[in-house]
Amino acid sequence: MKNLAIIIFSIISMTGFSQVAIGKSSVSSNSVSLEFGNQNRGLLLPWVTNTDDVAGAVDGTMVYALNDKKVKVKYVSGWKDLSVNSEGKTIDPVTNVDGVAIQDAANENLNAKVSIGEPSSTPGILVLEDTDKAMILPKVADPHLNIMNPSPGMMVYDTTKKLLAVFNGTFWSYWRS
Repeated sequence: MKNLAIIIFSIISMTGFSQVAIGKSSVSSNSVSLEFGNQNRGLLLPWVTNTDDVAGAVDGTMVYALNDKKVKVKYVSGWKDLSVNSEGKTIDPVTNVDGVAIQDAANENLNAKVSIGEPSSTPGILVLEDTDKAMILPKVADPHLNIMNPSPGMMVYDTTKKLLAVFNGTFWSYWRS
């Protein structure tokens, strides 16, 4: 019951204030719509069977594609691979359970969507609607050392390397602009 109250309060807060802090008391500035605390955790992207099957994806959509086990982002020209030259996996090395089996057993709610900012018809699970604010990824120093048992499709900002870090199920890829 307590968890339900927290979820309902969070959803109401998201639609009312357009700024959300998760794992901390407040966002760091007015230019932030979503910001995470610093608890050595990452943001997990949605898993899709194949990016070709993602209907209505808009530029900037990010997913973990199960067909080739890679993290991808949608651009005008198509899907760009963010886990270049790698072969990811979905088998948890600790429990030896395939995450795809867990995902396949769950019923998807096609109408599920959380919107931060003024709600629109943009498709997605979590949509940041602000045109003048950004999301700050979870910040983790050396995620390859400090995130125990990361999930495929996890993203963080590595505060040591000062780079975007993406986990593909096998290893972390690092991205710079």
